[in-house]
Amino acid sequence: MKSTTSIILLLLAVAGTMHVHGQRPEPAGVESAPKLESLAKRKVPEPSKLGEFVKDKSAAIMLGKALFWDTKVGSDNLTACASCHFHAGADNRSKNQISPGLLRVDASRNANPDNSFQVGGPNYSLKTQDFPLHMLSDPNNRRSNVIKSSNDVVSSQGVFLEDFGGLLPNGNEVRNVLPDDVFHVRGINTRRVEPRNTPTVINAIFNLRNFWDGRAQESFNGVNPFGQRDAGAYVWKADKPKDLKRVVVDLDNASLASQAVGPPLSSFEMSASNRLFPELGRKLLNQRPLSLQKVHPDDSVLGAVSRGAEPGINIPTYAELIKRAFKPEWWQGETALDSGPTDPVGGAAETMGLTGLATEVKKKVAKAKGTRPGKAKPTLTDFTHMEANFSLYFGLAIQLYEATLVSDRTPFDSYAEGRSESLTAQQKQGLDLFFGKGKCANCHGEAEFTKATVHHIKKDRLERMIMGNNEEAVYDNGFYNIGVTPTLEDLGVGGTDPFGFPLSESRLLRDHGEKTFKKVLVADPNLKIKPGGRVAADGAFKTPTLRNVELTAPYFHNGGTRTLREVVDFYNRGGNFKERNINDLDPDITELGMSESEKEALVAFLKSLTDDRVRYRKAPFDHPQLIIPNGHVGNENAVSDDGQQRASDLLLELPATGRNGGAPFRNFLE
Repeated sequence: MKSTTSIILLLLAVAGTMHVHGQRPEPAGVESAPKLESLAKRKVPEPSKLGEFVKDKSAAIMLGKALFWDTKVGSDNLTACASCHFHAGADNRSKNQISPGLLRVDASRNANPDNSFQVGGPNYSLKTQDFPLHMLSDPNNRRSNVIKSSNDVVSSQGVFLEDFGGLLPNGNEVRNVLPDDVFHVRGINTRRVEPRNTPTVINAIFNLRNFWDGRAQESFNGVNPFGQRDAGAYVWKADKPKDLKRVVVDLDNASLASQAVGPPLSSFEMSASNRLFPELGRKLLNQRPLSLQKVHPDDSVLGAVSRGAEPGINIPTYAELIKRAFKPEWWQGETALDSGPTDPVGGAAETMGLTGLATEVKKKVAKAKGTRPGKAKPTLTDFTHMEANFSLYFGLAIQLYEATLVSDRTPFDSYAEGRSESLTAQQKQGLDLFFGKGKCANCHGEAEFTKATVHHIKKDRLERMIMGNNEEAVYDNGFYNIGVTPTLEDLGVGGTDPFGFPLSESRLLRDHGEKTFKKVLVADPNLKIKPGGRVAADGAFKTPTLRNVELTAPYFHNGGTRTLREVVDFYNRGGNFKERNINDLDPDITELGMSESEKEALVAFLKSLTDDRVRYRKAPFDHPQLIIPNGHVGNENAVSDDGQQRASDLLLELPATGRNGGAPFRNFLE
């Protein structure tokens, strides 16, 4: 006789209200082979109201590519968006790339950061023997002896901890160094390292939400990552030059625009704390795009305006490029504006989700300035229309550029289009494992190789599932707890936004009701949750794409594994912390029993998802010259002081490439 749980599960599945992992098509070669889809067949999402903002899409893409690669976006004139996304859309640096367990919470969900380093301190050079971070005596048995385990995160270095002190006449920023209690070597500040591993931006246009915790909303409000969660967000519109008014913006299919406006104000990633987007606009608008970097004459987007051996492009200012790209009602206003009330550490709090650390930064800024902690900046005045709306242009232009970064010419795509010779026999075996015994496609399915996508989620944002503890819960489609780290080390989508709303859409519906759900997400819930109903959100993260995964190590949200084989070992043994995460665990995290040859076949198949245009940086993946910080002079025990209590940077030059690409970069620690 079937158990009560089994009967309920069966009834719900028949009723279409339950998503049950593990109930997928049989491996290829049997009666119910999986449907294979080429990404080339998938429509690229785009905001439905884009035409209300963008006048010339080609000019907007040009603007987006310039802004994405321009190091002057960073407060230090050395940090671009691309500084963490230059290698297959991700980051292959290995020196000064460790962050401690800053996102840890206690059992009551209160911030409980671990500031101690375990793998190696600031400016440490990672080594192959440091991986995996959770190492077992038998990689096939999660119950075997633990050789070592760390809650450190392998991620990306950003900026020094500094306070924004205004702009000089030449456009450079005044930056005041603040003591950093975490990222320093013997009292000399090092560049801060973000608390989650850098995901690729390639194919990210297909995601419904972005960032690991999904905080970059599908709805772009023109200001920050939080869409309609921020009821106070507005931009300025002038149908006539003297007729300026505030307007609320809600652009759908725009999570990449929401994502793009987060890092430029983050005191971890790109900015001195206290900087505002209108101030970034004031810095850049009258400067030549890419003024410190060379552009290849054959660049697929910027080549026509390249200055050859001279840095920058032939368009004299960002203001001119914005006028070409955007309709005049978004920049032509003649009246000086206020920027609205601001939070002096909004960038840190909003882009990182580090409320506790943001508070500490606020106290440091207040102490340095002799002001009362917690006192907000007054409303600012005297911004031009173009300065006040700079976040709007920045987000939309970068989304339009990143929407061109679609890698859909892989051996797998060729195979899915009917050319059977495109995969080797070993890769075909791996494909069968991927869709069958390995259970990979349950989360990494469809053409994007992730189900956290507009295509998969939009109609069914929430689903019911029997969790790892055999109890039913509602979860956010595309977000899963897979036991990489203990749940309390990082809540992921189980966290809270700066406005008090749960990041989890399931928890938002349960705790705040259908009316708030509709208002905040601009969407109708596809199911109901009773008050007190069970939600699985804590420790869950957005499922990343597996396209080009061969090139994007280290892996997982904590960067805890170095090779694809280590990733396969992780899934084969049923995760790292199944028992500790059981209440919120994806039920597919089970022991798979794969043989060594099966593991190798699965790795071989994953390599068939590499697009050689990405490997060789060919169009559309070509880029301007980029000079990036690559750790500091010295090591984890001693660094060189630049005279400002900051460690002296080691710099790495990545030459500009044109549409025909260049030599491949080395993969992480290879």
